[in-house]
Amino acid sequence: MDFGCSEVSVWKEALSAYPSRIHTFSLNKNKPNLVSLDEFYCNHLPSLLHERNPNPFITSQELSNLMQWKLTRGKWRPRLLDFVSSLDDVVVKSASEKAFQSLPDISKAVSELTVLKGVGPATASAVLAAFAPHLTPFMSDQAMEAALGNSKDYSLKQYLIFANKLQSKAKELSSEGVSYTASDVERALWSFAVGKSSAPERNEGPKTNPSRGSKRKRKN
Repeated sequence: MDFGCSEVSVWKEALSAYPSRIHTFSLNKNKPNLVSLDEFYCNHLPSLLHERNPNPFITSQELSNLMQWKLTRGKWRPRLLDFVSSLDDVVVKSASEKAFQSLPDISKAVSELTVLKGVGPATASAVLAAFAPHLTPFMSDQAMEAALGNSKDYSLKQYLIFANKLQSKAKELSSEGVSYTASDVERALWSFAVGKSSAPERNEGPKTNPSRGSKRKRKN
């Protein structure tokens, strides 16, 4: 699926396959916690954040769980998890509260979060995506590769370009009667990329081993 594809049915199929791809990916990559972590990130965390009116925030424990999700879905970097897990809860709450209040100024919101040790633009994007999925998609390797042609520049400048492209794609897809968010676009791209990477091995023959998928490098 090319990023320029405008067929809603193709995107819908990739997005609807996301849960099963998460499950398969967790088995193939020997990451048994990914399913529960993804359930927390996609379904529970957004509700928790929005229940905290009028000043939403994320807790240090939730940020740690989010980091586990990010690293399990991507490349495992234990030092980042160590940094985030050692952050003071008051500091995390304050930074995230300022970040959420900064929206729709994405640049300011990301900057408010990256003052936290271990939190770069990619992790900040995951925090913001849980709160405002229509504005701030997660900066995953697969979606970066599809939208921008590379997944090695995790700067704020690159994220702003990335977010704008996924917002535009979401609007394009939603114009045909189906509502999409920028985060839906990211998940569809991740789902398609993971499915595509494992497909060749699955098709080798009836006696082949289950697909392991291809490894990708993450910068942040």
